Amino acid sequence: MAVSNGDTVFIENVEESVDPVLEPLLGRNTIKKGRYIKIGDKEVEYHPSFRLILHTKLANPHYQPEMQAQCTLINFTVTQDGLEEQLLAEVVRCERPDLEELKADLTMQQNDFKITLKQLEDSLLSRLSAASGNFLGDTALVENLETTKKTAAEIELKVAEAKVTEVKINDAREGYRHVAQRAALLYFILNDLNVINPIYQFSLKAFNVVFSKAIERSEPADDLKQRVTNLIDTTTYSVFQYTTRGLFECDKLTFTAQVAMQILLATKEINVVEMDFLLRFPVKMDANSPVDFLSNYSWGGIKVLSEMDDFRNLDRDIEGSAKRWKKFAESECPEKEKFPQEWKNKTTLQKLCMMRALRPDRMTYAVQNFVEEKLGSKYVENRQVEFSKSYEESGPETPIFFVLSPGVNPLKDVEAIGTKLGFSIDNNNFHNVSLGQGQEIVAEQALDLAAKDGHWVILQNVHLVAKWLGTLEKKIEQYSVGSHKSYRVYISAEPAATRESHIIPQGILESSIKITNEPPTGMQANLHKALDNFNQETLEMCSREVEFKSLLQSLIYFHAVLSERKKFGPQGWNRPYPFNVGDLTISVNVLFNYLEANSKVPWDDLRYLFCEIMYGGHITDDWDRKLCKTYLEVYMHPDQLESELLLAPGYPVPPNMDYKGYHEYIDECLPPESPYLYGLHPNAEIGVLTTTSENLFRTLLEMQPKDAGGGGAGGVTREEKVKTLLDEILEKMPEEFNIIEMLSKVEDRTPYIVVAFQECERMNGLTKEIRRSLKELDLGLKGELTITSDMEELESAMFFDNVPESWTKRAYPSMFGLTAWFADLLLRIKELEAWTTDFQLPNCVWLGGLFNPQSFLTAIMQSMARKNEWPLDKMCLQCDVTMKNKEDFNSPPHEDAREIQKNAKIQFKPFETHQPRC
Repeated sequence: MAVSNGDTVFIENVEESVDPVLEPLLGRNTIKKGRYIKIGDKEVEYHPSFRLILHTKLANPHYQPEMQAQCTLINFTVTQDGLEEQLLAEVVRCERPDLEELKADLTMQQNDFKITLKQLEDSLLSRLSAASGNFLGDTALVENLETTKKTAAEIELKVAEAKVTEVKINDAREGYRHVAQRAALLYFILNDLNVINPIYQFSLKAFNVVFSKAIERSEPADDLKQRVTNLIDTTTYSVFQYTTRGLFECDKLTFTAQVAMQILLATKEINVVEMDFLLRFPVKMDANSPVDFLSNYSWGGIKVLSEMDDFRNLDRDIEGSAKRWKKFAESECPEKEKFPQEWKNKTTLQKLCMMRALRPDRMTYAVQNFVEEKLGSKYVENRQVEFSKSYEESGPETPIFFVLSPGVNPLKDVEAIGTKLGFSIDNNNFHNVSLGQGQEIVAEQALDLAAKDGHWVILQNVHLVAKWLGTLEKKIEQYSVGSHKSYRVYISAEPAATRESHIIPQGILESSIKITNEPPTGMQANLHKALDNFNQETLEMCSREVEFKSLLQSLIYFHAVLSERKKFGPQGWNRPYPFNVGDLTISVNVLFNYLEANSKVPWDDLRYLFCEIMYGGHITDDWDRKLCKTYLEVYMHPDQLESELLLAPGYPVPPNMDYKGYHEYIDECLPPESPYLYGLHPNAEIGVLTTTSENLFRTLLEMQPKDAGGGGAGGVTREEKVKTLLDEILEKMPEEFNIIEMLSKVEDRTPYIVVAFQECERMNGLTKEIRRSLKELDLGLKGELTITSDMEELESAMFFDNVPESWTKRAYPSMFGLTAWFADLLLRIKELEAWTTDFQLPNCVWLGGLFNPQSFLTAIMQSMARKNEWPLDKMCLQCDVTMKNKEDFNSPPHEDAREIQKNAKIQFKPFETHQPRC
């Protein structure tokens, strides 16, 4: 009907794929002399005044080129400068409503002036065009001209007065500019979080609500400068709390580090080049470490760092004062120690740069210290926001979205607060719907009833009904306006394993308060989290208060240890187990019942129940069960009631105190985070911390703005940086192996020679793809080819120092970044070139430098089997670890010795021959 009547149709929330039925309208494919258009199977008369408007919430949609050519694209995405002006108006409206009202009146007045002048101009032009004969004899025309001249003079005078007033208003408003700048910066940091995980979606509407409430909560002050400081601090912390409750534990430090760095960049307190080094960690791959406490890779980073003005002679100082630097680098917590000599006077960021080269495994703690120093200790405490506070911020238009973790059920929290407020299943005003096949209709009916009568609805596991999620999004939007004020919606879903499998609609995520329920990171946060499940009433409910409190604290510590050991991987547990808060609360109930029913503490019974049933119900490995039993034997012991029992070195069981006192005891008495708190050796965390820090900096680098080339003001752009790297790689790329020419050199194709040919063929495939993709991107950057999505992915990977996916598909397993990966590739090619020159077996074979090391091991057995006429299936390999280096071998190995393996990655504990170790 709209097409025939010439009306306008507005279609909201369009996805990247548009329904084919709209294609004739988009292309204006009229038929029958241009009067009709075919929509589906019907021919409809086409009115020339018909207009079609499509709207999408997608931040960066990718539509087909045909559709983009058929439509006029208007981008309403807010810019940082535009948002800053909006937020400035909001903060001034709240702080100085008189100024904002005056500015609004002034703007309206200036618009009226423009309209009046335009009307006078049009009227004058109309009379002049209609006049005939002598203009001076037209009295009406002359009078109109005089009136226009007089009015224009009056308006010009008023405009001059308005400009003076506007300057005064703007000067007064500028006092709050820093608040708006900080808020706008924070919003765009939130907007970039979806780079980490697509479930991190935040709307500007929700952000404005957080900003307005932060202004209301900010501490008042008579001095404008102090008031602005209070507003900035409150805004920053409010956004921090709003965001972190919906982030996974592994992403919280990334977010706070990004906030700290972007704030310091905005205020020009840190150097862009230094931050770029910290995130990328470029190294000189040909550098050989002259000191025994730094690897060649770390020394390569030191050499690059030493080329910067503020780090001149760092490499020489480390080499010349090796003892001091070794003592610093090998200390247990170097991030808390002072750097040697004058290097202790460097800025915090400069110390982070040096620390990344010296002790990459301690960088997560170093970054935490950096955030604490720049933003404050409350940003690293990792205390979970109470659910009651999240409920207070919710409303009919703001659902609460629970991101599920293994073993966590949010229903308990919702039911607890609902019971207090009179919402329960028994009262028929609380609806619990577990989504699955056939439950969509039940959920829709519950939403309709709840919106009408002010009930609560919890929709669990919505990820199981992917096709219905679009309907749910429309329902939530429909009832966000005009519903009962008590109406609330709670949603739970598991996060997607990959970005491609993410299905939760953007509209639901943006409008919701997101909450994760993962166990926090670190012993201190885990102890607080466990203790938060109880209150003062819990401590006082048992008649045997002393025993109950003491054993409760032991249980809390036991629970924290079991939960946090997962981060150590196989060194923590042989298998991952979903320990959760429910295990702790049930154990506490069992503890209460057994103490009330027995005159003495039944130690063995309690330990058995906790180890074999409550927590042991999750455990399937016998060694893990034995570990759990050992923990309980240490943490729950009769000595804790009579004397001091240490739960960890320097941390005894808390004495009898109140609920608040236990929280304070954790903050004041718990030793710094260390594997000792879990009964592990400090080396246990080196691997996990190194991997965590690498992931942290890689993610931070990906979150940097696209125009942040790393060169600071006047520095190189993103394209220039990629072009420089591209040219460097192409220049260093060697020629492909000439397989035909190599075949002509070989008379007998032994197993070793077959392996060499296989490696050369694979290397040719890899280098050919590298050369092809780089040349293609080079032409694209020059404008000689159209940039494709593959080129964009290649450019992005190179900028972020990642190995492009098209290369890794043809390459060997590697954890290196692109710079180190390419240097490693050149070494592998060099090894192959040396081998294939005369096909003599090298004195020492770099086993880890082969695409398929197993094929070389098989060749060893094949060679020996042929020579000795042994059956291959009866042979085995024996490997001996020697103290020799590659340089110690001047000739190929003996036939009965076999080739030496280089770069086998083995994790081990050093041993001494004179002292046996188990």
